[in-house]
Amino acid sequence: MAAENDIVYLNGRFLPLEEARISVLDRGFLFGDGVYEVIPAYGGRLFRLDEHLSRLESSLDQVRIRPPLIHQEWQTILNRLLPDDRDRSVYLQVARGVAEKRDHAMPAKSTPTVFAMSSELDPPYDVHAGVGAITLDDTRWKLCQIKAITLLANILLRQEALDRNCAEAILIRDGVVSEGAASNVFAVIDDVLVTPPKSHDLLPGITRDLVLELAHANAIEAREETISAEALPFADEIWLTSSTREILPVVELNGKCVGDGAAGPVWRRMYGIYQAYKQLLRSP
Repeated sequence: MAAENDIVYLNGRFLPLEEARISVLDRGFLFGDGVYEVIPAYGGRLFRLDEHLSRLESSLDQVRIRPPLIHQEWQTILNRLLPDDRDRSVYLQVARGVAEKRDHAMPAKSTPTVFAMSSELDPPYDVHAGVGAITLDDTRWKLCQIKAITLLANILLRQEALDRNCAEAILIRDGVVSEGAASNVFAVIDDVLVTPPKSHDLLPGITRDLVLELAHANAIEAREETISAEALPFADEIWLTSSTREILPVVELNGKCVGDGAAGPVWRRMYGIYQAYKQLLRSP
């Protein structure tokens, strides 16, 4: 969690968090008109930075905001927000900026509002114990591949899961799994690790892509494949992946055990591979 004396970046300046201010006419504040990234840092080293920045540029392009900085400038800024070698999470947001008046139409000219901060990375769950999840209808919009800051639908869906003592809502659209409210979804079905293919129904997660990459590199059979809502409860294992959760096993779905109700053998193997990959990043 960010402390009040933490230094943040806002529109070209590094300043204490309590001094950071934006205009009430900023379109990010009024409309949620912007995009974001969350980038882990292990041992003071940013994790898969090129992939995160490429996704940021894709999101900016799709919402028609010109990238305000280039890769090297982003890297310089974000590295200054890492005060030590502790594991941290960096939040980066780009909004369309301040307009002269509140109007749904995009302003002809505006300077993007750029904000970034870091906070300690402290996983909220006992990863080895696993978590519970529920399935809910995916009621979000149809451009989920954009990492937009307009997250009210995701918030409502995840809060419903939390209200039912679960960690996540796994979303179902047209009878198939799309993703979690704040994560991507994997399942082990018939000894194969599967995850839904990329589409407008889900965010192309950086951790999702890395898990597939590590699986292929370590002889774990894995593929991108549609997971039906009917098949999901019978999966041997279910995982959630995200930059801050990493790989989290789901041991209960809709009140019933997944597999034998504990983190499964494929997850245990992948978890070890993932931790070894992180350790390489920490090494000089």
